[in-house]
Amino acid sequence: MPSPFPGMDPYIERPEIWPDFHDSLITFIRGALQPLLRPRYVALTQDRLFVVESDRPIRPDVAVVRTSSPKPPAGASAAILEADAPAVFELWREEIRQPLLQIVEPAAGNRVVTAIEVISPDNKAAGAGRVSYLQKREEYWSAGTSLVEIDLLRAGQPTVRLSAEQMAALGPWTYLVAVTRRWPSRHEVYAIPLPHRLARVRIPLAEDDKDVVLDLQAVFTRCWEEGPYPELLRYDGPPPGTLTAEEVRWCEETLRRAGVRPPTQGQSPA
Repeated sequence: MPSPFPGMDPYIERPEIWPDFHDSLITFIRGALQPLLRPRYVALTQDRLFVVESDRPIRPDVAVVRTSSPKPPAGASAAILEADAPAVFELWREEIRQPLLQIVEPAAGNRVVTAIEVISPDNKAAGAGRVSYLQKREEYWSAGTSLVEIDLLRAGQPTVRLSAEQMAALGPWTYLVAVTRRWPSRHEVYAIPLPHRLARVRIPLAEDDKDVVLDLQAVFTRCWEEGPYPELLRYDGPPPGTLTAEEVRWCEETLRRAGVRPPTQGQSPA
């Protein structure tokens, strides 16, 4: 079963589905790029790790503490202090793994030429995930590594390096792909509205080499069709997150045309 949408499927953003799709998409991007990179480069999957700390309040306890004063005289009672009841929190730490792609030049000591990141919800929300991501992005810049950021999430704060005025100049968009080049030093942004196919993206390599083109829509289609999403996804309601009324109508009409939803009353099937 093909995806009912011409571009990105907004229903994949459901929290229980997105992590699997994120990791699978990176694998399929690597598969699409590898033949284009040979013989000079290879695409490697790497992990970025960060730790999330949290605390959960649990029921306060009352502790009884014995004094360390000398043994009281016979007949005297020992002094026992009751501590005040504290608020007690159970500490919780989780190590988060986020895979990414690096295009490496083995003959140059495995120099990382370009990194490709598929943005996760943690990268777009305040907290350790965003801090870790932005730090790693600065490391790429300092090392002279180009960066491709693929943002297929509608929710959250964008990671793209653009001012509010520059973002507005992009026109209507739902998804973004940003390419930060080191040679020449510039920022290229592919702004993709919800009804459109995903972009064909120019992936920069070394300064003396030509770009290769990643057909993101073709990669998405293969990832969708070879994954569990046709069986997992349910289209009986609106997509997760916030949509305009026009976008909701477009989604409903697209699903009807694809035969995923029955036609509205008085409307015959296409």
